[in-house]
Amino acid sequence: MTAILLGWNPDSRNDWEPSYPAVRQELRRSGVVRQRWSAGGPTLIPPGADAWLVLQGKGARGLIGHGVVASETFEDSDGGCWIAVEFDTLLEQGDHLQAAVLSTLVPRVPWEANIRSARSVEPADETAIRDVWTGHRPLDDIDPILPVPGTYPQSALTRVSVNRYERDPEARRICLAQHGFSCAVCRFDFEAVYGPEGRGLISVHHLVPATQLVPGYELDPVRDLLPLCPNCHSMAHRRSVPFTPAELRRMISGAGFIEGSIVTQVQLDSQAEARKLLG
Repeated sequence: MTAILLGWNPDSRNDWEPSYPAVRQELRRSGVVRQRWSAGGPTLIPPGADAWLVLQGKGARGLIGHGVVASETFEDSDGGCWIAVEFDTLLEQGDHLQAAVLSTLVPRVPWEANIRSARSVEPADETAIRDVWTGHRPLDDIDPILPVPGTYPQSALTRVSVNRYERDPEARRICLAQHGFSCAVCRFDFEAVYGPEGRGLISVHHLVPATQLVPGYELDPVRDLLPLCPNCHSMAHRRSVPFTPAELRRMISGAGFIEGSIVTQVQLDSQAEARKLLG
Protein backbone atom coordinates (compact mmCIF):
# COMPACT_ATOMS: atom_id res chain seq x y z
CA MET A 1 0.00 0.00 0.00
CA THR A 2 1.49 3.34 -1.05
CA ALA A 3 -1.63 5.56 -1.03
CA ILE A 4 -4.89 5.84 0.88
CA LEU A 5 -8.07 7.90 0.71
CA LEU A 6 -9.34 9.77 3.78
CA GLY A 7 -13.03 10.61 3.83
CA TRP A 8 -14.11 13.92 5.39
CA ASN A 9 -17.78 14.81 5.80
CA PRO A 10 -18.10 18.33 7.27
CA ASP A 11 -21.87 17.83 7.59
CA SER A 12 -21.52 15.13 10.23
CA ARG A 13 -18.30 15.87 12.16
CA ASN A 14 -15.37 18.22 12.61
CA ASP A 15 -12.10 16.36 12.05
CA TRP A 16 -10.01 19.50 12.44
CA GLU A 17 -8.53 21.11 15.52
CA PRO A 18 -9.57 23.85 15.91
CA SER A 19 -11.28 24.30 12.49
CA TYR A 20 -10.63 23.70 8.81
CA PRO A 21 -10.06 27.40 7.94
CA ALA A 22 -7.68 27.78 10.91
CA VAL A 23 -5.73 24.67 9.89
CA ARG A 24 -5.49 25.96 6.31
CA GLN A 25 -4.11 29.26 7.59
CA GLU A 26 -1.48 27.47 9.69
CA LEU A 27 -0.58 25.26 6.72
CA ARG A 28 -0.04 28.31 4.54
CA ARG A 29 2.38 29.70 7.11
CA SER A 30 4.25 26.53 8.03
CA GLY A 31 4.06 24.36 4.91
CA VAL A 32 2.72 21.30 6.75
CA VAL A 33 0.26 20.58 9.56
CA ARG A 34 0.02 17.36 11.56
CA GLN A 35 -3.45 16.00 12.35
CA ARG A 36 -4.76 12.81 13.94
CA TRP A 37 -7.06 10.89 11.59
CA SER A 38 -9.22 7.80 11.95
CA ALA A 39 -7.70 4.66 10.43
CA GLY A 40 -11.09 2.96 10.40
CA GLY A 41 -9.70 -0.10 12.21
CA PRO A 42 -6.43 -1.91 12.97
CA THR A 43 -5.22 -1.64 9.37
CA LEU A 44 -1.53 -1.78 8.47
CA ILE A 45 -0.81 1.63 6.93
CA PRO A 46 2.89 2.30 6.35
CA PRO A 47 4.32 5.70 7.25
CA GLY A 48 5.23 7.59 4.11
CA ALA A 49 2.11 6.60 2.19
CA ASP A 50 0.29 9.33 0.27
CA ALA A 51 -2.99 10.35 1.90
CA TRP A 52 -5.62 11.93 -0.36
CA LEU A 53 -8.39 13.86 1.40
CA VAL A 54 -11.85 13.36 -0.12
CA LEU A 55 -14.62 15.86 0.63
CA GLN A 56 -17.99 14.16 1.18
CA GLY A 57 -21.44 15.10 2.40
CA LYS A 58 -24.67 16.51 1.01
CA GLY A 59 -23.05 19.36 -0.87
CA ALA A 60 -19.91 19.43 -2.97
CA ARG A 61 -17.80 16.28 -3.22
CA GLY A 62 -14.32 15.65 -4.51
CA LEU A 63 -10.60 15.78 -3.84
CA ILE A 64 -9.65 18.61 -1.51
CA GLY A 65 -6.26 17.82 0.02
CA HIS A 66 -3.09 15.79 0.18
CA GLY A 67 -0.81 14.63 2.97
CA VAL A 68 1.62 11.96 4.03
CA VAL A 69 1.04 9.27 6.67
CA ALA A 70 3.42 10.12 9.51
CA SER A 71 2.90 7.26 11.98
CA GLU A 72 2.00 3.64 12.41
CA THR A 73 -1.63 2.91 13.32
CA PHE A 74 -2.24 3.45 17.04
CA GLU A 75 -5.15 3.07 19.46
CA ASP A 76 -6.62 5.55 21.91
CA SER A 77 -8.07 4.78 25.34
CA ASP A 78 -11.50 4.07 23.79
CA GLY A 79 -10.13 1.48 21.37
CA GLY A 80 -10.28 3.75 18.32
CA CYS A 81 -7.59 3.29 15.67
CA TRP A 82 -5.77 6.36 14.36
CA ILE A 83 -2.89 7.54 12.23
CA ALA A 84 -1.00 10.82 12.19
CA VAL A 85 -1.12 12.62 8.85
CA GLU A 86 1.08 15.53 7.83
CA PHE A 87 -1.09 17.53 5.44
CA ASP A 88 0.84 19.61 2.92
CA THR A 89 -2.10 20.79 0.78
CA LEU A 90 -5.63 21.73 1.84
CA LEU A 91 -7.73 23.52 -0.76
CA GLU A 92 -10.44 26.00 0.09
CA GLN A 93 -13.90 24.45 -0.03
CA GLY A 94 -15.17 25.23 -3.50
CA ASP A 95 -11.73 24.97 -5.12
CA HIS A 96 -11.64 21.17 -4.81
CA LEU A 97 -11.45 18.72 -7.70
CA GLN A 98 -15.07 17.83 -8.25
CA ALA A 99 -16.31 14.26 -7.97
CA ALA A 100 -17.95 14.40 -11.43
CA VAL A 101 -14.59 15.15 -13.04
CA LEU A 102 -12.81 12.50 -10.97
CA SER A 103 -15.45 9.89 -11.84
CA THR A 104 -14.63 10.39 -15.51
CA LEU A 105 -10.85 10.45 -15.20
CA VAL A 106 -10.43 7.90 -12.37
CA PRO A 107 -13.59 5.79 -12.77
CA ARG A 108 -12.65 2.84 -10.55
CA VAL A 109 -12.73 4.95 -7.38
CA PRO A 110 -16.31 5.50 -6.07
CA TRP A 111 -16.04 9.29 -5.70
CA GLU A 112 -19.81 9.77 -5.33
CA ALA A 113 -20.07 7.23 -2.49
CA ASN A 114 -19.09 7.68 1.15
CA ILE A 115 -15.50 6.50 1.16
CA ARG A 116 -14.45 4.71 4.32
CA SER A 117 -11.50 6.15 6.15
CA ALA A 118 -8.03 4.97 5.07
CA ARG A 119 -9.29 3.13 1.96
CA SER A 120 -6.32 1.80 0.00
CA VAL A 121 -5.73 2.92 -3.59
CA GLU A 122 -4.66 0.61 -6.41
CA PRO A 123 -1.35 1.62 -8.05
CA ALA A 124 -2.97 2.41 -11.42
CA ASP A 125 -5.59 4.58 -9.72
CA GLU A 126 -2.91 6.29 -7.65
CA THR A 127 -1.07 7.30 -10.84
CA ALA A 128 -4.31 8.56 -12.39
CA ILE A 129 -5.16 10.61 -9.28
CA ARG A 130 -1.68 12.13 -9.29
CA ASP A 131 -2.01 13.09 -12.96
CA VAL A 132 -5.37 14.80 -12.39
CA TRP A 133 -4.06 16.55 -9.27
CA THR A 134 -0.99 17.83 -11.13
CA GLY A 135 -3.19 19.49 -13.75
CA HIS A 136 -5.43 21.06 -11.10
CA ARG A 137 -2.95 22.40 -8.55
CA PRO A 138 -1.24 25.78 -9.12
CA LEU A 139 2.39 26.39 -8.27
CA ASP A 140 3.25 27.16 -4.66
CA ASP A 141 2.85 30.94 -4.46
CA ILE A 142 5.03 31.22 -1.35
CA ASP A 143 7.99 29.17 -2.53
CA PRO A 144 7.42 28.34 -6.21
CA ILE A 145 10.69 26.40 -6.34
CA LEU A 146 9.30 23.57 -4.21
CA PRO A 147 7.43 20.77 -6.04
CA VAL A 148 3.66 20.94 -5.64
CA PRO A 149 2.70 18.38 -2.96
CA GLY A 150 1.07 15.29 -4.40
CA THR A 151 2.52 15.65 -7.90
CA TYR A 152 5.32 13.16 -7.22
CA PRO A 153 5.42 9.88 -5.27
CA GLN A 154 6.88 10.30 -1.79
CA SER A 155 9.69 7.91 -2.69
CA ALA A 156 10.88 10.39 -5.33
CA LEU A 157 11.09 13.35 -2.96
CA THR A 158 13.43 14.50 -0.24
CA ARG A 159 11.72 16.81 2.24
CA VAL A 160 13.74 19.96 2.90
CA SER A 161 13.27 21.29 6.43
CA VAL A 162 12.12 24.91 6.48
CA ASN A 163 10.40 26.83 9.25
CA ARG A 164 7.13 28.72 9.44
CA TYR A 165 8.82 32.11 9.02
CA GLU A 166 10.08 31.09 5.60
CA ARG A 167 6.47 30.26 4.66
CA ASP A 168 4.83 33.48 5.92
CA PRO A 169 3.52 35.27 2.78
CA GLU A 170 3.48 38.77 4.31
CA ALA A 171 6.97 38.37 5.77
CA ARG A 172 8.19 37.15 2.38
CA ARG A 173 6.70 40.20 0.66
CA ILE A 174 8.38 42.64 3.07
CA CYS A 175 11.71 40.80 2.86
CA LEU A 176 11.82 40.87 -0.94
CA ALA A 177 10.65 44.48 -1.10
CA GLN A 178 13.72 45.38 0.97
CA HIS A 179 16.35 42.93 -0.33
CA GLY A 180 15.22 42.31 -3.91
CA PHE A 181 15.04 39.01 -5.80
CA SER A 182 18.75 38.22 -6.22
CA CYS A 183 20.31 35.55 -4.01
CA ALA A 184 21.98 37.24 -1.04
CA VAL A 185 24.87 34.74 -1.22
CA CYS A 186 25.73 34.08 -4.88
CA ARG A 187 23.69 36.95 -6.44
CA PHE A 188 21.91 34.64 -8.87
CA ASP A 189 18.84 36.36 -10.39
CA PHE A 190 16.28 34.18 -12.14
CA GLU A 191 14.79 37.01 -14.18
CA ALA A 192 18.21 38.21 -15.37
CA VAL A 193 19.03 34.71 -16.64
CA TYR A 194 15.68 33.36 -17.80
CA GLY A 195 13.76 36.51 -18.62
CA PRO A 196 10.18 37.35 -17.56
CA GLU A 197 9.35 33.71 -16.74
CA GLY A 198 11.86 33.88 -13.87
CA ARG A 199 10.42 37.01 -12.27
CA GLY A 200 9.81 36.60 -8.53
CA LEU A 201 11.32 33.11 -8.39
CA ILE A 202 13.41 32.97 -5.20
CA SER A 203 13.32 31.30 -1.79
CA VAL A 204 13.34 33.15 1.52
CA HIS A 205 15.61 31.96 4.34
CA HIS A 206 15.23 32.57 8.09
CA LEU A 207 18.58 33.58 9.59
CA VAL A 208 17.91 32.94 13.29
CA PRO A 209 18.73 29.33 14.31
CA ALA A 210 15.85 27.50 15.97
CA THR A 211 17.97 27.05 19.12
CA GLN A 212 18.07 30.83 19.57
CA LEU A 213 14.33 31.41 19.31
CA VAL A 214 12.88 32.43 22.66
CA PRO A 215 9.28 32.68 23.88
CA GLY A 216 7.66 35.83 22.54
CA TYR A 217 10.02 36.03 19.54
CA GLU A 218 8.72 38.44 16.91
CA LEU A 219 9.97 38.19 13.35
CA ASP A 220 11.62 41.17 11.70
CA PRO A 221 11.25 40.35 7.97
CA VAL A 222 14.00 42.80 6.98
CA ARG A 223 16.58 41.75 9.57
CA ASP A 224 15.72 38.06 9.97
CA LEU A 225 14.95 36.98 6.39
CA LEU A 226 17.10 36.92 3.25
CA PRO A 227 16.40 35.80 -0.33
CA LEU A 228 18.39 32.71 -1.33
CA CYS A 229 18.47 30.73 -4.56
CA PRO A 230 17.53 27.01 -4.31
CA ASN A 231 21.17 25.91 -4.26
CA CYS A 232 22.20 28.24 -1.46
CA HIS A 233 18.98 27.61 0.47
CA SER A 234 19.51 23.85 0.34
CA MET A 235 23.12 24.29 1.46
CA ALA A 236 22.05 26.56 4.32
CA HIS A 237 19.81 23.76 5.65
CA ARG A 238 22.48 21.12 5.10
CA ARG A 239 23.08 20.93 8.86
CA SER A 240 20.83 21.23 11.92
CA VAL A 241 22.13 24.73 12.69
CA PRO A 242 21.92 26.41 9.26
CA PHE A 243 25.05 27.74 7.62
CA THR A 244 25.23 31.54 7.70
CA PRO A 245 25.39 33.58 4.47
CA ALA A 246 29.02 34.41 5.30
CA GLU A 247 29.87 30.72 5.63
CA LEU A 248 28.19 29.97 2.33
CA ARG A 249 30.11 32.77 0.61
CA ARG A 250 33.38 31.34 1.95
CA MET A 251 32.42 27.93 0.55
CA ILE A 252 31.83 29.49 -2.87
CA SER A 253 35.07 31.45 -2.68
CA GLY A 254 37.01 28.37 -1.53
CA ALA A 255 35.68 26.42 -4.51
CA GLY A 256 37.22 28.97 -6.85
CA PHE A 257 34.12 30.90 -7.82
CA ILE A 258 34.08 34.66 -8.14
CA GLU A 259 31.41 36.01 -5.83
CA GLY A 260 28.61 37.90 -7.52
CA SER A 261 29.23 36.90 -11.14
CA ILE A 262 30.43 33.34 -11.73
CA VAL A 263 27.14 31.56 -10.93
CA THR A 264 25.23 33.63 -13.44
CA GLN A 265 28.02 33.29 -16.01
CA VAL A 266 28.12 29.52 -15.66
CA GLN A 267 24.36 29.39 -16.25
CA LEU A 268 24.66 31.64 -19.30
CA ASP A 269 27.49 29.51 -20.70
CA SER A 270 25.38 26.38 -20.19
CA GLN A 271 22.46 27.94 -22.03
CA ALA A 272 24.73 28.99 -24.91
CA GLU A 273 26.10 25.45 -25.18
CA ALA A 274 22.56 24.04 -25.17
CA ARG A 275 21.58 26.38 -28.02
CA LYS A 276 24.56 25.12 -30.06
CA LEU A 277 23.53 21.52 -29.53
CA LEU A 278 19.96 22.29 -30.59
CA GLY A 279 21.19 24.05 -33.70
